[in-house]
Amino acid sequence: MQLQPFSVGDSVTVRTPASTANLGPGFDSIGLALGLIDEVVATVEPDGLTITVAGHGDSTVPLDEGHLIWQSMCAMWERLEVDAPAGLRLDCRNAVPHSRGLGSSATAIVAGAGSALALAGVDLSAPEALTLVNDVAGDIEGHPDNASASVYGGLTLSWRDDERAGWRTVRPPLHPDIVPVVLVPDATLSTDKARSALAATLPLRDAASTAGRAALLIEAMTRRPDLLLPATREWLHQEARRPAYAPSMALVDRLRADGLAAVISGAGPTVLVLAAVRDVPRITAPDAGWQILTPGVPDTGIRAVSHSGASKV
Repeated sequence: MQLQPFSVGDSVTVRTPASTANLGPGFDSIGLALGLIDEVVATVEPDGLTITVAGHGDSTVPLDEGHLIWQSMCAMWERLEVDAPAGLRLDCRNAVPHSRGLGSSATAIVAGAGSALALAGVDLSAPEALTLVNDVAGDIEGHPDNASASVYGGLTLSWRDDERAGWRTVRPPLHPDIVPVVLVPDATLSTDKARSALAATLPLRDAASTAGRAALLIEAMTRRPDLLLPATREWLHQEARRPAYAPSMALVDRLRADGLAAVISGAGPTVLVLAAVRDVPRITAPDAGWQILTPGVPDTGIRAVSHSGASKV
């Protein structure tokens, strides 16, 4: 992979989609990209670090070296064995809600890793570039589900490849009749808090049941949408977290009782419904504290939409 040196004035604009993960039984392995797009403009400056944020997180995320995009950029440059530029400006425009189970952290991590690579002159659309971003983002996250969906777009199935010490991802073809609907509450929940509620062990019967439904989920998502309701049943994480997002689980229960394939999106508290087009009008929120979105599924993930600067061609 040929890299170019940084020059003051070099700039790249990168767009990265949100994601939903697990989809019920596919814990830490299955993801789906969503058409909520974060954008970051990274510009090399003479010195210092300047970060601006507009949209979600504008008053909560750090504007210094603690910013997740900056940290992910540094992780990528470390992987490439190149020094960070002496100065950088990051202008972030966030459309992905934070702490809602829509992959905002993974989106930022992927955006940072990809921006670092693009600033070094690498074409982000190249397969080897996406593989590298997927590896770095998966390592930072510790699990590949959200990150891989933001890297590649569409429906993703990911796993740890022990032989090459990296992450691998395949993209099963999403059935065209499936429409993801997300119901986003005002309430937030940190991923760390949600994961802390999970049990360290699982009964063999529950593990086998979840594995069987995860296999069925791929069949339902690619060829048999009529199987989505049974395919999204799981025994691993949602019930364990019920006290942390009780209103969300009550909504999941109601929607599933009505025949709709509703699950918790990622770590929650957003609720995801995998619906047929005809069923979308049946999906309702419990009160005004919820926002219903049909963001669509982008077929591509992270992409650089512009480059400029002396060292770019």
